[in-house]
Amino acid sequence: MVKDRNQAVEANLGLVHSCCKRFANRGIEYDELFSAGCLGLIKAIDKFDEGKGFMLSTYAVPVILGEIKQLFRDSGTVKVSRSLKDLAMKAHRLNDAYLKETGSELPLSELAVRLETEPEKIAEALNAVMAPVSLTSAEEHENGSEPELAIPVESVEELLTEKMSLAAVLQELPQEDKELIILRYFKHKTQQQTADLLKISQVQVSRKEKKILLKLREKLGG
Repeated sequence: MVKDRNQAVEANLGLVHSCCKRFANRGIEYDELFSAGCLGLIKAIDKFDEGKGFMLSTYAVPVILGEIKQLFRDSGTVKVSRSLKDLAMKAHRLNDAYLKETGSELPLSELAVRLETEPEKIAEALNAVMAPVSLTSAEEHENGSEPELAIPVESVEELLTEKMSLAAVLQELPQEDKELIILRYFKHKTQQQTADLLKISQVQVSRKEKKILLKLREKLGG
């Protein structure tokens, strides 16, 4: 918990405004958005643990967004566009296929690359169809009817939290291990391309990658 609560609130009101602006003109008055955001900020301040190494502002964003999203859910004003539903469904199809093939999930950045869009758009789509939700398939049947799919979806708050946790554990890795993961999973290099850049063999990359991923899963509680 932060020692000077009032000072922390005052110092981070700009963060609340920044979060609220994302939801302006969507059916809820700005004052209500701001009140919900402030409630989230206070909750974040009260639960913030400086010992974990995160900045308060980084930790507070998912909590603020969570309170604002809850306001929309409670008011029933959330309307999900067909394009966002389709994007969320495509993202889950890709992720499910990758999970079956490799045993791990696709990072948000890789989903964005494969779907030729921005990571923020993927997060918005996943959050827009809060799980469980019934979605209609983008592929219509010949008779014009559309099958429904029940898809469990993570919220943007969970995605942001995962990204923050991953960033924290990556910082703890030795520099060469960190470079390997960045090349493989953020810059999407092949094992051979990564080996060439790090001036080691492809076999070494494969072995090191497995060890690093195991270490990351252990630290992330996976």
